[in-house]
Amino acid sequence: QTLAELEALCNHLYEGTDLAQRMQAEKVLLELIDSPECLRQCQLLLEQGTTSYAQLLAATCLSKLVSRASPLPIEQRIDIRNYILNYVASQPKLAPFVIQALVQVIAKITKLGWFEVLKDQLIFRDIVTDVKTFLQGTVDHYIIGVMILSELTQEINLVDCSRSSAKHRKIATSFRDTSLKDILMLACSLLKELLAKPLNLQDQQQQSLAMQLLKLVLNCLNFDFIGNSADESADDLCTVQIPTNWRTIFLEPETLNLFFDLYRALPPVLSQLALSCLVQFASARRSLFSNPERAKYLSNLIKGVKQILENPQGLSDPGNYHEFCRFLARLKTNYQLGELVMVKEYPEVIQLIANFTITSLQHWEFAPNSVHYLLTLWQRMVASVPFVKSAEPHLLDTYAPEITKAYITSRLECVPVVIRDGLEDPLDDTATVFQQLEQLCTVSRCEYEKACTLLVQLFDQNAQNYQKLLHSSSRNPLEITVQEGRLAWLVYFVGTFVGGRLTYTSTDDHDAMDGELSCRVFQLISLMDAQLPQSSNEKVELAILWFLDQFRKTYVGDQLQHTSKV
Repeated sequence: QTLAELEALCNHLYEGTDLAQRMQAEKVLLELIDSPECLRQCQLLLEQGTTSYAQLLAATCLSKLVSRASPLPIEQRIDIRNYILNYVASQPKLAPFVIQALVQVIAKITKLGWFEVLKDQLIFRDIVTDVKTFLQGTVDHYIIGVMILSELTQEINLVDCSRSSAKHRKIATSFRDTSLKDILMLACSLLKELLAKPLNLQDQQQQSLAMQLLKLVLNCLNFDFIGNSADESADDLCTVQIPTNWRTIFLEPETLNLFFDLYRALPPVLSQLALSCLVQFASARRSLFSNPERAKYLSNLIKGVKQILENPQGLSDPGNYHEFCRFLARLKTNYQLGELVMVKEYPEVIQLIANFTITSLQHWEFAPNSVHYLLTLWQRMVASVPFVKSAEPHLLDTYAPEITKAYITSRLECVPVVIRDGLEDPLDDTATVFQQLEQLCTVSRCEYEKACTLLVQLFDQNAQNYQKLLHSSSRNPLEITVQEGRLAWLVYFVGTFVGGRLTYTSTDDHDAMDGELSCRVFQLISLMDAQLPQSSNEKVELAILWFLDQFRKTYVGDQLQHTSKV
């Protein structure tokens, strides 16, 4: 095809609205990849193409070409790599998506040829040297150099199911051992340089450079170091298996300080990347440090948390807020409560975290997915209390009841707002509700008497209001719906408390409290039954069914260890 024909096909493919034309263009372009003319056509598009889409197509074709199962000759791949390096160096103002696509080709060539030798040289491993020439050029060149390293790190970490997993691990391990530490150190030193200069946040180039550097660090820290490819859904269980020879980087207090400083200095779109890096730093495997080193490292993390919470302006951004919640959860995942309480700033920090959690729970409509991490933190802290041997106070008996209270009251307060404004009801998302209730269940067991007293008081108050509304001459349907919504939440809370009974730690007093709570739900059932068949509320009934299931498991099942007063 001529250049004009190829460009027309690109337009049909990337911008066309006619499905038939797009499919035809796709078919022709797929044939192009298999044709002997492919490389020449790609070169034509890159050098003479008038649109970014033409260049993107060339990059896509090259990517498919170098990824084929039967590889191109080594000399040809070297030529393609060098050609692209020279091309992006000579045209640093290309559209970002074109540069990204071309950089991806370089990364693929490097990965697939990692062990290939030409004239006694591992010819594809000198990529870091090539990149350093970019770092000596303009800011645009600098950004491209960082993008190459970032893409390479990501590409080598990426498991390609169509290729041998053993070969993938061999390449990834070799890259980890020979290059990754140097790349991380280079990225950190470049970030230090960036921070040392006055930051002009209006300058798009500076923003772009900071973003690419932070992404590079994040890709290094997200690397699958030992081939266990953690499932992302198990986010809160993650430990980063940092190689032992990286210890020096982690033991330097400046490393953590750099990312806390970046968080404070950068705008939200970038500062959340700095927090993402800190999440990974907080997740470094415990065995990387000796006990005194770990205590010092944890102390630096806690100091950083304290600074963020003392100046929480940045947390009003949902991205920052979410990453910070993840960061807090990782602290308890990776460190024991006994270690946390030994940190000098612990009393102040636990108070700040408690206040932050309470505020977060009260603003239930803001970033609801992040609350999971905060509740995870408190759940794990409370669950660890029996195992703390330190003489230092953990203060959870002060703050855990406040968290329980904040969760309960915030959920009751959300009901009228949801109904009045027609918002999405959190109760409809049962998966999230049950997950959070399970976490609350553990937290509520700390100073259980306080939690039960609060719940009894709220239940009585709301049940009485509900009864009054039912017997009122002017029955207000809206108010009745609000009251039923609150009662549904309260029944879920009672079910949670009852279902959280631990056989080995429960006392008769706790059982008596469970009895008080359960009694109220049974009275509510009678009250609701009296309304049938004229009226019923599905949410309350679902909550009651759930409560009955929890009650049965705890107090009625045939597997019970001993009888109780309930």
